[in-house]
Amino acid sequence: MKVLRKTEVEKRVGYSGMHIWRMVRDKKFPAPLKLGPCRIGWLEEEIDDWIRAKVAERDKTLSASASGPVTA
Repeated sequence: MKVLRKTEVEKRVGYSGMHIWRMVRDKKFPAPLKLGPCRIGWLEEEIDDWIRAKVAERDKTLSASASGPVTA
């Protein structure tokens, strides 16, 4: 398992630290691990799973709109 620091997570998902914290608070993003008194990190696998879920969500939306009614 690999633990990612906040800056690595920000780069991977393209969100600011503040936005990541809002999503964690709203349970829309994986919660960090407390590594020590002043250290936190995220499991790389959980971040990758979150990204994969976003891709699947996008693909589902695209396929639903592609198979919708055809207008002339």
